[in-house]
Amino acid sequence: MALVEVKAVWKSYPRRAGLRTELRTIVEDVSLSIEPGETLGLVGESGSGKTTLARMILGLVKPTQGKVVVSGIDVARSSRVDLHHLRRQMQPVFQDPYAALNPRMTVMEIVTEPWLIHGIIPDRQPGIETGRTSLRARAIELLGEVGLDESALPRHPHEFSGGQRQRINIARALALRPKLLILDEPVSALDVSVGAQIVNLLRRLQSEHGLTYLFISHSMPLVRYLSTRIAVMEHGRLVETGEAVALCADPQQAYTRQLIAATPELPADVA
Repeated sequence: MALVEVKAVWKSYPRRAGLRTELRTIVEDVSLSIEPGETLGLVGESGSGKTTLARMILGLVKPTQGKVVVSGIDVARSSRVDLHHLRRQMQPVFQDPYAALNPRMTVMEIVTEPWLIHGIIPDRQPGIETGRTSLRARAIELLGEVGLDESALPRHPHEFSGGQRQRINIARALALRPKLLILDEPVSALDVSVGAQIVNLLRRLQSEHGLTYLFISHSMPLVRYLSTRIAVMEHGRLVETGEAVALCADPQQAYTRQLIAATPELPADVA
């Protein structure tokens, strides 16, 4: 059974056109699925509808038509209790690693906030006290998973580099042990070498935790490297889908060939 099913989804917004109001369609009749444990790469130029589709999967935006089903639950029509439960199963990592972090919060507060919001007591470790001591121990463990150490806990986001901030974002996303991470251009704001480190971190975390990824990017080589399958969007429509290696080797659509030609190959440190 697919973890995510997007079924004939449309999303339109009203806009003024002179004295009239008309609908602007952002996503048009898109259907796709994401299987447990795979990475679906969603690729297309800016404005192709990728982020809007991701926001509908997360339940942040309701489809105009069609439906999004996650773990058998219709996201847009779910109860508050079901939606609260679903949001524990899927977490986003956004493009801008600084804007996604509250500048007034310490790293300790950032990575433990999901547990407090959802009323979860982190797994207790043998010999570790409950309460704040347990929270700190689990926060240290989370940071270790993304390559940061305990010294980060009392510091604020502005004290870190872009790559370190994105590691903090990823740690926060992992706190609830979700099934699905929605990665919306997670390395596009970083320089090439730092982005390569984050990409390799994501691959390792997926292997260690059995995560499912929706990986959104405009870079076809990056999507090809990380993805099991690729879905190509153009002007709100899904124009081509297929296994990553096969699609990149023999693209059927001119737009897909254009994306492959327009983006450079990955640096050598992505391996």
